[in-house]
Amino acid sequence: MNGRNAGLPPRFLRTKEAATFLSLSARTLEKHRTYGTGPSYRKLGGRVVYAIDDLQAWANRGAMTSTSDPGGTVLPAKRHPLMPAAHADRLAR
Repeated sequence: MNGRNAGLPPRFLRTKEAATFLSLSARTLEKHRTYGTGPSYRKLGGRVVYAIDDLQAWANRGAMTSTSDPGGTVLPAKRHPLMPAAHADRLAR
């Protein structure tokens, strides 16, 4: 690690660390990425990384206050008939 950045908190997490942050398995997060149902990610030098702010925003979309709330907007990691493109969730912003 660069000594200049040694004291800074991480801004980007790799898939495994991002999955841990969200309490998911890395495989589930990979499936979300494949189906376009997961948090935004970036490719830096061929590596997939997630900004912590994007992970938190995605998790917050599923927030509810009671069991009678209609479902949150976080979809399961699978193909959805209402999502024509792999990144359709990007349009909902």
